[in-house]
Amino acid sequence: RIVRTEFRGAKKVTRGRIVEVLARGHNRFVGTVATVGGRFVVEPDGNQFTDPVVVGDLTAKNAKVGDKVVVELTQYPRAGRPAEGVIVEVLGVRGDPGVDTLGVIRQFNLPDTFPAEVLEQAGEAARSFDPAEALSDSRRVDLRDELIITIDPATARDFDDAISLTRTGDGWRLGVHIADVARFVPPETALDREAVNRGNSVYFPNFVIPMLPEALSNSICSLQQNEDRLVKSAFITFDRGGNVQREEFANAVMRSRCRLTYEQAQAVIDNRGADGIPAEVVVLLREMNTLAHVIYDRRYKEGMLHLSLPKVQLELDGNGKVVDAHPEDTSFSHTIIEMFMIEANEAVARLFDRLGVPFIRRIHPEPPAEDTRQLSTFARICGHAVSKRLDRFAMQKLLANVEGKPESFAVNLALLRSLEQAVYSIKDEGHFALASRHYCHFTSPIRRYPDLHIHRLLEDYLAGKFSAKDRKRHRLDADKAHLVTLAKRCSYTERRAEQAERELAEVKVLELLSEHVGDHLAGVVTGVTHVGLFVQCSRYMVDGLVRFADMPDDYWELNPRAGAVMGMRSGKQIQIGDLVEVQIVKIDLARRELNLRLVKDIGRKGSLGDLMQDSPKAAPPRPTEGRIQRKGRPERRLNGGRGRGRRGRR
Repeated sequence: RIVRTEFRGAKKVTRGRIVEVLARGHNRFVGTVATVGGRFVVEPDGNQFTDPVVVGDLTAKNAKVGDKVVVELTQYPRAGRPAEGVIVEVLGVRGDPGVDTLGVIRQFNLPDTFPAEVLEQAGEAARSFDPAEALSDSRRVDLRDELIITIDPATARDFDDAISLTRTGDGWRLGVHIADVARFVPPETALDREAVNRGNSVYFPNFVIPMLPEALSNSICSLQQNEDRLVKSAFITFDRGGNVQREEFANAVMRSRCRLTYEQAQAVIDNRGADGIPAEVVVLLREMNTLAHVIYDRRYKEGMLHLSLPKVQLELDGNGKVVDAHPEDTSFSHTIIEMFMIEANEAVARLFDRLGVPFIRRIHPEPPAEDTRQLSTFARICGHAVSKRLDRFAMQKLLANVEGKPESFAVNLALLRSLEQAVYSIKDEGHFALASRHYCHFTSPIRRYPDLHIHRLLEDYLAGKFSAKDRKRHRLDADKAHLVTLAKRCSYTERRAEQAERELAEVKVLELLSEHVGDHLAGVVTGVTHVGLFVQCSRYMVDGLVRFADMPDDYWELNPRAGAVMGMRSGKQIQIGDLVEVQIVKIDLARRELNLRLVKDIGRKGSLGDLMQDSPKAAPPRPTEGRIQRKGRPERRLNGGRGRGRRGRR
């Protein structure tokens, strides 16, 4: 039964009442041991399950009050009766180094250890690797004398893509060289089955759960500097307008000449310094920058969308504790690599489409008309005149209009939420955001299983196995049934990884902010609801809730049409996109909640930089009766239940 609607970003969110539970999706949860009314309970983390779980004697697992534990429910809550459960694992004392990471791993049921058989197979593959033996294969091209480099984040733990680039008479010849993981992971082996089970690597701020054991992912499959490595290479020839003229593929051996970070590459491009970087690499970087701009301009004209939704970059000490946070670097060096990877992914997808071979695609359907109409409404609320039915070119114009403005993040987030989620599928539906007709994932086989699947198909192509005889209809139909299941599995594990990564980042930021209760922060209003305002704290890229009780004394009402809340006595209007100064009131780490107080509404004049400089620190406010609503209310959620975009997941 519908009981309430509210305005969250570009969409009206309908709230309802559960009338019947048909089945339970989870029976294990992570939480903290506490005492309530003389009984031991586990207070669950997050918002999946919010009721305290009564547990019996703690001695069976040597648990203590304050420990982070995994609890298995034996009885779900019923009318008048609390949930009951047993502790199955003690993770450690809440707040100790690594316990929060382990808690998220258990919360999302992530596999964090490899079976012995898998480790043995990976170790044997690493021990038996001989580059000279690989070069004896006449079909493998020797690229070790070519100028090939890698560009990755400073904290990267594996390197699966490298770049070469040469000028031609009428354009460029780009080489995208990807670690030949398929060479070391035979199908239908224990190693392969474990990779399917994991689906992808999971990247936490100070910890990685790899898809493949480190003997592969951080050793012989990683394109480390000055090491001979096996790759699958895509060579793409472009004209001066960035249009593809020719595509070639090969098995190869390469040796990375230089390992660069994005910051180092950008410094060279901006002429801010090239200390220690060979002159030939400097020339290569500037040529890469030129081609990437040409490709970007071409793709933009074709309708590609490029959202501005930076993640938070965490600074950690040696114990894994967050000591600072700020928006991630978004310099054009990231876009250089992104453009080249997109072109390689498209080239491989076009190849298999020409061959008529079924494969796992990366698809992104066109958004439903209703969602784009809601986005249009939201854009007009933010002061931008747009048509009711937004195509990709109108979306491009909207993003350009909000660039650098206070409402930019809110509009980018609303546009993201109006789009369908990109998934893995064998359906030929194209990729809306990239304006791409043919698309797959080929460039990250160390950390994504769909890419490994594509590498195996490319190996068959290079071995001449896609003759007409080999592509009989009955064989392709059999492949499709398997690929449908595999694509669904990979889509699921990707979503799980994204949720876990986002969850731990929020926990880390809130841990940092919990030491700064009472401080003032600069932010932007990103949502309005019947209980208050959602504000994104701009430095920490995290959303908090300002309840009406923590706003200037007035009677506040929601105005969904205006995307605002109105003060009935003062006539004051606070709208989505407004700059605000807020104060940290309370942080609930278990519930992932940040409660704020409104200090000042700046509106849409001024800049975030000025506001952050002018925001003083203040003593913590005195608790106010009734400010914090009852535990378990659905309104009390960090980010208001909204998803975040992530670069690199195209």
